[in-house]
Amino acid sequence: MLSLIPARRRRSLLAAAAAAVMATGAAVSVSSASPAAAAPLQEVMLVGNNWEGTADVIRSRGDFAKLGRINLVPDKNDRLREIYLNPVRLAFFLGIRQTVGEGHDQFVDDLYTTPDGSAIVVSRPSFADVASIDTATGALRWRFPVSGFRSDHMAVSPDGERVAVSASTGNTVHVLNIRTGQQVGSFKTGDKPHENVFTRDGKYLWNMSIGEVNNDFDAPWQDFLKGDRKITIADAATFRQVKVIDIRQRLDAFGRKDFSDAVRPVAFTPDESKLYFQVSFFNGFFEYDVAADRITREKVLPKNAGTSDDRTTFVNDSRHHGMSMNPQGTKLCVAGTMDDYATVVDRSTLREGPLVRAAKPYWATVSGDGRACVISESGADQVTAIDFATGQKITSVPVGDHPQRVRVARLPADWTGPTG
Repeated sequence: MLSLIPARRRRSLLAAAAAAVMATGAAVSVSSASPAAAAPLQEVMLVGNNWEGTADVIRSRGDFAKLGRINLVPDKNDRLREIYLNPVRLAFFLGIRQTVGEGHDQFVDDLYTTPDGSAIVVSRPSFADVASIDTATGALRWRFPVSGFRSDHMAVSPDGERVAVSASTGNTVHVLNIRTGQQVGSFKTGDKPHENVFTRDGKYLWNMSIGEVNNDFDAPWQDFLKGDRKITIADAATFRQVKVIDIRQRLDAFGRKDFSDAVRPVAFTPDESKLYFQVSFFNGFFEYDVAADRITREKVLPKNAGTSDDRTTFVNDSRHHGMSMNPQGTKLCVAGTMDDYATVVDRSTLREGPLVRAAKPYWATVSGDGRACVISESGADQVTAIDFATGQKITSVPVGDHPQRVRVARLPADWTGPTG
């Protein structure tokens, strides 16, 4: 019947149907390409270049050499056309550029590969979506528009089959089928959901909300103007809230009433009995006992003499942003973002090692073999590996414009870049 409708009208109807699907937040499939047959995989690291819209692929251990690059915004012109035709979306798009984007569009926040390595799934803040990019051709497979106007941090379930993404202006976490982009569930959070972490058994999903980080109400007495911040723990099967942790109450009980309760990156111990977390404006981190439900220790890290103490100068309120833990649970790696260094901290004594100079390090993760911490130096467009054992720098590798998230991933063994 559709063939009997005039071509111009038919295009109009199809466009209206596509818009209706996007309005519901459903995944939009844009490629009929089938996933490649099972093939041998190689372990790699993905480096998301936020302002550039690309991912550099490097070795996950050893020399961390670069293997290739993939464009994660192949549909950029289509997305920009939609945005510029929608005044509300355009206002938020430009707002992201001038606030969290520091004058730049944010095209890549977080990224993972599918279990078979055939696609990279990426959250794209300025486009307010999650997209799947075919690693063989570079084509867009599907995209999922999130609630609100900005997507943020993600997490992948232990079995690799689901991806959770924070919709930062929608105060929602969406959980998607990583292969199809179809939503399997969602739950509400505090203001501006940020970091997501699945528990090792895949039963629970932790979300940390950071509130309003883009206003200048940064003095401790103005903290109440930063929004409703909390840790939300959801059942990963039913998506019901299991527990809500008010870190404000825990900080107050610990004697830190003047500290922000905006929880930034976190790191669990291997047995998940302890949680280490950073908060806004603080050059250090806290230790939280999960069973006892209380903060047990605090670590203050050195300040850079050249860093201003003016809180309004901290990028998105984060003095330090980035934490990881070695597989043995004995060492923490901390990115001192505004203080321009990274350091390895002994977990038992909380004594820091050498301060490794770095230009606005924005993230910290663990190498494939667990021997190194890998940080993204967003101010120098490189990633740097630091030895967990010695705390010394191993090497640095140039990448694209403003690297942020770094994730261990898997791609086909013969992958060197898209062929399309």
